[in-house]
Amino acid sequence: MTTLNKVLYTAKTHTTGGRDGASRSSDNRLDIKLTSPGAAGTGTNPEQLFAAGWSACFMGAIGVAAAQKKVPLPSDRAIDAEVDLGTNDGGYVLRARLNVSLPGLDPVVARELVDAAHQICPYSKATRGNIEVEIALV
Repeated sequence: MTTLNKVLYTAKTHTTGGRDGASRSSDNRLDIKLTSPGAAGTGTNPEQLFAAGWSACFMGAIGVAAAQKKVPLPSDRAIDAEVDLGTNDGGYVLRARLNVSLPGLDPVVARELVDAAHQICPYSKATRGNIEVEIALV
């Protein structure tokens, strides 16, 4: 288990109704309706939120890696995240793919940044060894 030496931020949310409910952050910046994946409705689902959070965090980790290596990042960098909800013999499971676009960077340098980011990103650390993860340069 990883220990925490210093808290930098604590996200606080209040959720009602589960996958068909609502969630609101303590600062009211997030106030969303939730809908089960594939169901009719206007809300998002936990898998979409996880994909958005992980890809945003991973992009930040790429920035840290790039700064450490003194590599300028392209302004049009992007990540398309895909999170699958599925089942196996043990019940429900997740699987994820991060498709990273770093246009204009040498592919070897881009791969170094992505690999370093995967070691830096807290979401990557939390999922490592727990779910199937694929990180591709596109």
